[in-house]
Amino acid sequence: MPCLAGKKPVTNVIVTNSSGRGNGAPPALRRLSFMTTMVPSTTPATTLIGPGRQALDSALLQLDRAADRLGLDDGLRTMLATPRRSLTVSVPVRREDGRMDVVQGFRVQHNTTRGPAKGGVRFHPSTDIHEVTALAMWMTWKCALVGIPYGGAKGGVAVDPASLSTRELERVTRRYVNEIMPIIGPDRDIPAPDVGTDEQTMAWIMDTYSINAGRPVPGVVTGKPTILGGSAGRAGATSRGVLISALKALGGSPAGRTVAVQGFGKVGAGAARYFADAGCRVVAVSDVTGAVVDRSGLDVDALRAWAEETGGVYGYRHADALSHDELLELDVDVLVPAALEGVITAENASRIRARLVVEGANGPTTPEADRILADAGTTVVPDILANAGGVIVSYLEWVQNLQACSWSAGEVDAKLRGLMEDAFDAVAAMSAERGITLREAAHVIGVGRVAETHRMRGLYP
Repeated sequence: MPCLAGKKPVTNVIVTNSSGRGNGAPPALRRLSFMTTMVPSTTPATTLIGPGRQALDSALLQLDRAADRLGLDDGLRTMLATPRRSLTVSVPVRREDGRMDVVQGFRVQHNTTRGPAKGGVRFHPSTDIHEVTALAMWMTWKCALVGIPYGGAKGGVAVDPASLSTRELERVTRRYVNEIMPIIGPDRDIPAPDVGTDEQTMAWIMDTYSINAGRPVPGVVTGKPTILGGSAGRAGATSRGVLISALKALGGSPAGRTVAVQGFGKVGAGAARYFADAGCRVVAVSDVTGAVVDRSGLDVDALRAWAEETGGVYGYRHADALSHDELLELDVDVLVPAALEGVITAENASRIRARLVVEGANGPTTPEADRILADAGTTVVPDILANAGGVIVSYLEWVQNLQACSWSAGEVDAKLRGLMEDAFDAVAAMSAERGITLREAAHVIGVGRVAETHRMRGLYP
């Protein structure tokens, strides 16, 4: 595990004049440059240019375009672009052999105007402050879009969980929670699972917080084991939301529709299972180990068992191997990017042949690729809509914890479906009315609701 101690932080600076506007750039890019300077950076120089920075640039550009359509002034744009709180912490890790390593942890609360901050915690070696800030911003719009009373947050630790023993992982988790504890809580900021974390991670977070509080506080996290107050239906909620969005976008019968899933993890594997159950033909999947394809349809359960046994889909005997790029470019009805950010880019977007892209991951399509896909007539269901099932059921879990009650899996699923379908219908209606893409419509709705809440609350002092 890399030690980040001693690396000198740098600050990203885009040169602007005193008004924050660059010289000679188009208005949208001048505003983007101004907003970028508002985001703090403690990222080591070795990782300054990377997926996290690109994700944040994408998030800020999407905000700027929505703000243009909404006619927001520069002051409100800056407020919406600037995280409410950004915390970077050092996380010492005591290894089994007695060594001590230090990794960086982050927690960003982007906006709390509509309610407590909400967002996952990811453990991934490439996690940095830029990525976490972008993900927190997207969560703000997502919560507003689906109508739940949260603001957006995100957290992470720059570590590879696969490199840690179970006891080391527990130590990392508990120490990270101890460092961010002053800003989290059931009425402040509620973490949840994300890439590299799971319900066991959430159990450790809940226990650490509860011990320090001197009482059980189940509502401090969501995505917990059900025995600790977790909700029925939480584990597959994001995947079910992806399916609901896809079926709404497809219209008609799903029977026989072909699907490729990029990322066979928690979201992707669950989505593949739900698509197959709905009558679709899942023809290809990929993960970090490789990609496999069977045009007649993969046995999703058998493939999942193989991946759990061997560590990935590579080498699965009942399908043919293909490259990660080839999977993205397959001729299918539905492509589900369900891994990390920035996989569909200006370089490969023109080769995407799927008629429908449903974003199970956050930020998988860059703004440049978005325009190429739109010009080609490809429908993209954006991340802040397509993968909102997870935060919806997290909200339902939180409500159950606060009320000391529980709902059945059927009740949770009905509430999830209702909120997802209402949000999709609102986005589709605005898209048709204004002649804009689903992503543009989703951001206009989400950003617009947050902006209106700011106006109603006013500015203190």
